[in-house]
Amino acid sequence: MSDEAAPAITGKKIFFLYPTGSIQNQVISELGQQEYEVYAAKDHMRLLRALQKYEDAIVYINLDDKIPEPEWEKFIVTIQNTRPKVGIGIFTANNDEEVKNKYLDKLKITCGYFGLKHDMHKAPEKIIEYLEKMEAKGRRKYLRAALDREANTTINMPLNGEFINGVLRDISVVGFSCVFERDPNLAKNSLHKGIQIRLQSTLLNVDGVVFGSREEQGERIYVMIFTQRVESETRAKIRKYLMTNMQIKMDAEINQ
Repeated sequence: MSDEAAPAITGKKIFFLYPTGSIQNQVISELGQQEYEVYAAKDHMRLLRALQKYEDAIVYINLDDKIPEPEWEKFIVTIQNTRPKVGIGIFTANNDEEVKNKYLDKLKITCGYFGLKHDMHKAPEKIIEYLEKMEAKGRRKYLRAALDREANTTINMPLNGEFINGVLRDISVVGFSCVFERDPNLAKNSLHKGIQIRLQSTLLNVDGVVFGSREEQGERIYVMIFTQRVESETRAKIRKYLMTNMQIKMDAEINQ
């Protein structure tokens, strides 16, 4: 598959550059709960370098932080000239109509201009309208984190009167894959109740159905799908963990 076709499957990364507390708590968190791949970024020059890799990303810039507004204009022009596929949006407490018109009419930013003084709880809905136009999710419906045997990401499952332990390989709100300490020979489509999943400090109790299994490097990896009985609160906790996990990995990548 060509690189140009890939974003249609994987979706686009959404960065909020120098987000305020209200953006972090009300906008970023809500977009994550809506299954958008969203990150906070705190270094504009390092993010600019990262956009060489994520050339179809979407960047929301806090116009009031770090550098003067005229420097932000130059920064945006640089992105537009060197990474033309990147979508740009603005957050600012500046209600100057001349400044607003400059970014909308002259620079023609494509992802919206939002005032920080307005009710932030309305912002996610407005932003999602832009993200849908940009096809930010692509054909991907759910975020998934590869856990790579990270510490304290484990599974404990009752089976035949005892508990079997294992480690998670990846997880989404739909299900997970895992490797057990010993192969329990789980049957496809078998239902298992009372599964305990640990995601760092978060402990979840879920029910799951075996979707299938595969051999990989001498290990049997089981894929399990959550049942419809999984509570919305549990799904919210999984999404919160996914966002934290992905943010840590993105920070490490940008700060290299």
